[in-house]
Amino acid sequence: MKKLILASNNAKKLKELKAILSDMDVEILSQREAGCNFEVDETGTTFAENAYLKAKAVFDATGEATVADDSGLMVDALNGEPGVYSARYAPGGHDASDKEKYMYLLSKLEGVTDRRAKFVSSICCLLPDGTEIRTEGECRGQILTEPHGEGGFGYDPVFMPDGYSDSMAVLGSEVKNKISHRAHALEKFRTELRRINGTDK
Repeated sequence: MKKLILASNNAKKLKELKAILSDMDVEILSQREAGCNFEVDETGTTFAENAYLKAKAVFDATGEATVADDSGLMVDALNGEPGVYSARYAPGGHDASDKEKYMYLLSKLEGVTDRRAKFVSSICCLLPDGTEIRTEGECRGQILTEPHGEGGFGYDPVFMPDGYSDSMAVLGSEVKNKISHRAHALEKFRTELRRINGTDK
């Protein structure tokens, strides 16, 4: 496999994927770079369902190996919210900025002492020979009471991973690419892809 399409136009996700798979001899394209100028309705009730919907839409349009990730934050005290609605949780939905999203989350947790949470990433990859690869990863931690740092994206400024003393945004991409939910899911994906392809490095 020499080409892999990421079913997303998120530049930060594309950069993260390229960094994590940098030791593989594969060209990684965004869905726009692959000529897919459409949005996929994320109508699934789980991360796995949404990852499949995104991968299938782009795969059907291109016939090329396609990988999709659906991920989000699940907060214990909010019964797993925002969950699959992480990207559109705040008032304003998809149009809300990252800051608006995490500040809205903090407002929901005002006065709440149980700050336990986890990021979850579900990956689905569809290959031209009909093979389907599905993996999942998670990163457990706590929701801070106020944002720290400007790095990362999404809820990174308010999420402190277990075993660390600051937010994911402060820790930076080098650490994040080793411990994040997406890193764990992608590591499993890379291992499975190598197993299937045999000689792929």
